[in-house]
Amino acid sequence: MTDSPITHEKESQSAINISPSVVEHHIAKVLLFDFDGTIADTRKIAHGILNDMSKEFGFRQLPEEHLENARNMGTREFIRHLGISTWKVPSIARRGLTLLHERMDQVNPIEGMPEVLKQLHGRGHRIGILTSNSEANVNDFLKRHDLPYFYFVRTSSKLFGKAREMKRLVRAEGITPGEILYVGDETRDIEAAKESGIRMAAVTWGYNSESALAALNPEHILNSPAELLGMKSPLSNP
Repeated sequence: MTDSPITHEKESQSAINISPSVVEHHIAKVLLFDFDGTIADTRKIAHGILNDMSKEFGFRQLPEEHLENARNMGTREFIRHLGISTWKVPSIARRGLTLLHERMDQVNPIEGMPEVLKQLHGRGHRIGILTSNSEANVNDFLKRHDLPYFYFVRTSSKLFGKAREMKRLVRAEGITPGEILYVGDETRDIEAAKESGIRMAAVTWGYNSESALAALNPEHILNSPAELLGMKSPLSNP
């Protein structure tokens, strides 16, 4: 039988310093993670790829000094800011994934995330990934960094297709939307979770800023991976 997270509270705090602002949820059966910016620190590489593609697809570059301002934009606003036509988005996304695949050996985990994932897995939590990245990129990263903690990796071929995949996941797992907590770093993640009826833990270390995330009222806002260790009851036994 899986131990309750309560029994691990002292162990977790000794291993990793936990912020007082912890996640408190009692009925989640699946912890669902975004990948880019949430688990994998792809921001710097993605910025380089974006600028590399700007000439190929005819949109404006994003200077480094404008990065923080870009973090305050929602995904659709950011696309408009770069002057990208909506019909070009799928082609740009596919090209970006190909270029990222060539550079995955340069991508490292978010600091502290491997330790947190190990502890969550050790508590018996069912952990999965839902991402707009490719399954090949994700699996390559997980293997390279020895992160064997995920029961599944699900991908969305569309930039704004996560809501559909979330609904499919609910059916596949035979659970209710309220029994899933999605952990992600972008405004589009929050929008997808709300559309699907799934609760959201928005993280501030990824692509969008805390103010942009907070504007969409996610159930939780996390400032460090360690805050995920604040769960107070067994995921499998609400």
